[in-house]
This record gives sequence, structure tokens and C-alpha cells, in this order.
Amino acid sequence: MSDPKYPVKRNGEYTLYIEKLAFGGAGVARLDNYVIFVKDALPGETVRARIRKRKTAYAEARLLEIEQPSPLRQKPPCPYFEWCGGCTWQNLRYADQLRYKQDIVRESLKHIGGVEDVEVLPVLASDREFAYRNKMEFSFSDRRWLTADELGDETVRRDFALGLHVPGTFDKIIQVNHCMLQSERANRVLQIVSEFSQREGLQPYGVRSHEGFLRFLVLRESAYDGGLMVNIVTAYEQVEPLKKLADILFEQVENIAGVVNNINTRKAQIAVGEKEILLRGLPYIQEKLGPFVFQISANSFFQTNTRQAERLYDTVMTFAELQGREVVWDLYAGTGTISMFLARQAAQVIGFELAESAVADAAENARQHEVYNARFVGGDLLHRLEETEPKPDVLVTDPPRAGMHEKVVRYINEIAPHRIVYVSCNPTTLARDLAILAQKYRVDTVQPVDMFPQTYHIETVVKLSLKQEK
Repeated sequence: MSDPKYPVKRNGEYTLYIEKLAFGGAGVARLDNYVIFVKDALPGETVRARIRKRKTAYAEARLLEIEQPSPLRQKPPCPYFEWCGGCTWQNLRYADQLRYKQDIVRESLKHIGGVEDVEVLPVLASDREFAYRNKMEFSFSDRRWLTADELGDETVRRDFALGLHVPGTFDKIIQVNHCMLQSERANRVLQIVSEFSQREGLQPYGVRSHEGFLRFLVLRESAYDGGLMVNIVTAYEQVEPLKKLADILFEQVENIAGVVNNINTRKAQIAVGEKEILLRGLPYIQEKLGPFVFQISANSFFQTNTRQAERLYDTVMTFAELQGREVVWDLYAGTGTISMFLARQAAQVIGFELAESAVADAAENARQHEVYNARFVGGDLLHRLEETEPKPDVLVTDPPRAGMHEKVVRYINEIAPHRIVYVSCNPTTLARDLAILAQKYRVDTVQPVDMFPQTYHIETVVKLSLKQEK
């Protein structure tokens, strides 16, 4: 007997027509106006899919067969695409990726935020479709995910992998010898580390057993001077084999800035250690944004696509329309990169950030770059906003994926800065917050920026002005 709440059955198979793409990368189909998300499906396809999850408003389905392929579909250039979670849209031409990202922003603003009468500008494309990431994090594992070709190959080690997670698993890693999102030099390092670890008998860490030595390999490469930092994260200290590896890397790969070892003894699967050992070279790389050169250590946050980050910050500056006399608030300021850009054209910038360590880094960054008209405030955001003077003429906010807390949004309406520049990495929470800001603000301009080609992720910069200001 069917459940009247749902038009589909759990584990039921259905033939569906894919209309468009959703934020998250899945194809969108409808059955009697009931939305079904189908992973790996593209617009214009007729597919056979099995329902995995169902809710009153929508269902999620697994693609079983493409009965009629989309004219947009292309063969992914990466051999790991079918199993790896690093990219979601390699089967879609880059020009089409940009078009659908623009559509996703437009539809989110319209259906969630009620923003209908504002043009969403074409997405600012990345000049690199591949090899654009300045940081890649690879995991070691004692449980290797075997591809169809590897299943029958007895020479393939089952107890060692260095690569990327298979979506839907927490302990399975697909062995990756070459990632298209990073440079050829970084791929050379990946291969050397993998071969050395197996040759020397270094044991990968098991997330089930909590035993083993090697946990993560994190590579950071500067777009400024090409320096490459290698960070090997281990479960305990064992320096000698890693020093040998560091020497090999310096001998075989040009412009290695440094090799470090972070030691994470905790069970939490994070590539950050309680202790860092410098094995050879420098413990940082240098990266440049605009006129500012930053020292980035192994555990520092920095924008992953350096070239597009500059375009993002230039857009923020254009939308802020600073004349040199404004007080600017920078919410969720992180280590102060946007704040320092703003300070060049403002009278005063006040950056707000919850993490005290980031506040300290921001203050040090400002000091090193002789930016004297920026200061940084740490702690609970709403409380610090309420007690901080002077209030802003212009407010810039760059919140995490969850967007801003509703009380923060309502407080911004209360103090009513002349202009707001909202930088978002999630169009759905952006739209939710804009719906509240719309009580006092009009949306002037919406500019998406593609920081992550081959994925569904999209950054959006929105300029808002007080409604009474004409």
C-alpha cells in the first residue's frame, strides 16, 4: 500500500527527465510536481533512477541508467571522476558550468529571498579550468577503494592508499596518482610520497583501528613565486624516515619551499597537528594578493584559488564605493585579508572574528603591511557588534556556509549602514539573509565569481543600499 504523503516509493525505480541542476550538483526532476534530486544526472537527460531517501517536499535518487544522454554531457578528462568526490561537474563543459551556476544563484534569490527584479550578472570565470588550487589535502588509508579495473588485479595493494575520499564513505580512499586540480609539480610530489611510503614500509593510519603512522599529505603552492610546501601529517613522532623523504623531495622537485611534519595524536580526522616539526627548508610559503604579500604556514587559512581571490576582492572594493572617509565594518574577517584591502580606501576598518587565533593573525598581518587604520575584535559577534563604536557607514560581511545568524542580520538592519557588501559561498543562505535585509535594503548588483571550476560551488558578491537613499 502506498503512503499518501509521498508520490514515490522508497527503493522504487522511476524514469525521470532532468530539467536543471541544483546547488549541490544534482540534477532536478519532477514527478507530479514533486522534486527528485538525481546525483550525476545532467539537464536534458532521461534517466532511470532508484529512490534513496524521501521527504514530504523532495526525494533523493541514485542514477541507474541514462536512457537518453544530454547534449551537454562530455567525457570527464579525469580517470577518477566516477569514484572521487573532488569534482562533480567534469562531465559538463566549463561554459555550461558557468551558465548553470548563474541560474542557481538567480533561482535561489528569487525563490528563497524574494529577489526578482535584479539582474544576476554573468559569472566571472576562472582563467584556469584545471590546476587552479593552491592547496590540496590527500588522505592515507589502510582500506583502499578498488576501481573496476583494480578488482581483479592481485598486484594492487589493498592495505595502502594515498588519495581522496570516495563520497558516502568515511574510511575508503581511492588511490590518486595525478589530480587535475593541482599543478604537475604537486602531482610529482604526490607520486614520490606514495612510492616512498610503500617502499619504506610506512603504515597508513586506519580510521577504524586508530593504528598506523601516516594520516594526511597537504600540499600548498604559491601562485606568487611558485614555492611549494609539503606537510606530512602523522599520528605520532618518527622523524628519521620523513627527513629522508624531505631530502628526496628537495633533490627531485624544483622550488620546494619547505617540508614540515604535523603530528595529530587525536582520533579526529583533521590535517592539523598539536605539534609541528620543520624537516627541511622554510615553515611557510609566500602568497600575494593585490599589493600584500602573506606568509602562509601549514595550518593557515587562505583562499584556495589565488587568481580568483583577487577578482573577488576587487569586486568587493568596487561595490563598497569607498571615498576615503568611511568607517567600514568587516564581519567574519578571518585573518584580515579583505580588511586590509578595504583599509586602503577607508578612514577606518574594524574587523570582527570569533576565533581569537585568527584575530591575532589579522592584527599581525596588518602590522607587517603597515596598515594602521584597521583593528580587529574577537569574541561573540552580536555582543561585540552591539558594544563597538563607531557604527559603520559601509558593512562588508563574508560569513561561513551557514550564513549569518538571524539576530546579526536584524541588528544590521537596526544600525542601517549606508551600504552593505555581502560575500557568500552558499546562495541558499545568502537568499535567506537577503529576505530579512530587504526590509530596509534594495539589492543593487549581484556578481557571482567562480572560485572552484569543475564543482557546483559558487561565490556571490551582492551590493545592497538603503532604500531611502536614491
